[in-house]
Amino acid sequence: MVTGTGNTGFDDPSAEVLVEAAAAFGLLASPARLHIVWALAQGESDVTGLAERVGGALPAVSQHLTKLRLAGLVRSRREGRRQVYLVDDPDVVTVVRLLVGRLTDRAESTPVRHLRGV
Repeated sequence: MVTGTGNTGFDDPSAEVLVEAAAAFGLLASPARLHIVWALAQGESDVTGLAERVGGALPAVSQHLTKLRLAGLVRSRREGRRQVYLVDDPDVVTVVRLLVGRLTDRAESTPVRHLRGV
C-alpha cells in the first residue's frame, strides 16, 4: 500500500476500500436511487410512500431498494404487513446531505453547471 501523498496527512486507502467506495458511489450515481436515499435520510418509509415521494413506479422503486439493500446502504424491517426502509449507515446520510445540499446552494446562487463529461 502506498501511503502519504504530499502534505495531506492521509494515508491512501486500500484497493479493497476503493472498490467498495466506487461501488457505493456507482449505486448513488442513479438519480432515482440518490433520490430514494435522500428521502430515506429524512426518515424511514415503505415502498409505496417512497414511490409517491420520488415519482417512480412501485416496481422500479422496489428494484432500486433491493439493490441499495444488497449493497448495505439501506435496510428494511417488518412493521405489521409492510416493509419499512431506512438508511443503514449514518455516514451515507452525511455524504448525501452534504453533496446535495452544496449543489442546491450553488444552483440557487449561480447558473446551473452540469457535471457530465467532467
